[in-house]
Amino acid sequence: MKRTLLLLIIFLMPALAGAALEAPVWVEATGEAIGSDFDPPREVVERARNDAKRKAVEQAVGTFIRSQTLVTNGQLAEDLIYARVQGKIDKAETLGEERDKIDPNLFRVKLRALVRPVYPEEGGIGVTLSLLPAALREGDEVKIQYQTTADCFVYIFSIGADNSVTLLFPNSQMTDNFVTARSRRVFPPENSGIHLQAMALPEFKASRSQEKVKIIATRGRETLLEGFQEGIFTVYDARSTGLVGDLARKLNQLDQADWGEALAAYTIEPRAAAR
Repeated sequence: MKRTLLLLIIFLMPALAGAALEAPVWVEATGEAIGSDFDPPREVVERARNDAKRKAVEQAVGTFIRSQTLVTNGQLAEDLIYARVQGKIDKAETLGEERDKIDPNLFRVKLRALVRPVYPEEGGIGVTLSLLPAALREGDEVKIQYQTTADCFVYIFSIGADNSVTLLFPNSQMTDNFVTARSRRVFPPENSGIHLQAMALPEFKASRSQEKVKIIATRGRETLLEGFQEGIFTVYDARSTGLVGDLARKLNQLDQADWGEALAAYTIEPRAAAR
């Protein structure tokens, strides 16, 4: 089966290249916790406070990610680049505590937290990514070459010029995405029946366009995003506003040492412009 996909000329850049140091932000969040008749109320309140802190960090991370959006209407692509940012609470102020009037075992805590961004410099799973061939013209068949520093599960995303996202691997034909450390892999593999071609969208036919390939590697098998099936691939709408937050929340639940990422940005030249 021949699959046409939008891909680009190689230009590797780290996941956080050019990320400016962000100032801490104040956010408000409300946490909940349910106890039992045997739980001391203060312990339940503390669990509710911890839940509020977790929600405050999630909210702040969304703010940090949005601040790194560099392209108008390009939120999805940029958020996939910067999704690794995490947050740390520097200060927390309790705004209120309450016990639910209907369920006396349910407690809520509202707080205001000062959260600063944390951009990991090293650690985690190392991922290298490149494109074969190194230069692309429209219609060229291409392959994605990658390698990881640890045994892991690999997820390969294509980010189109219109900011739509396609999960290339795993897919309905290739469900096993486990790879061993330091083994050089190529997608799509030989004899897989899958072919990728560099093809521009109609609105980009007359000029150079840019797309990206994103690899996320995790030590355990994860469901990073939920999309809809188009042929053998899973596709995500560029206008799906929940997509970025879902990915950031999922990655933030993982230990920094248990995942890694790589990004390749490419430019595709129209066939008529190539000489």
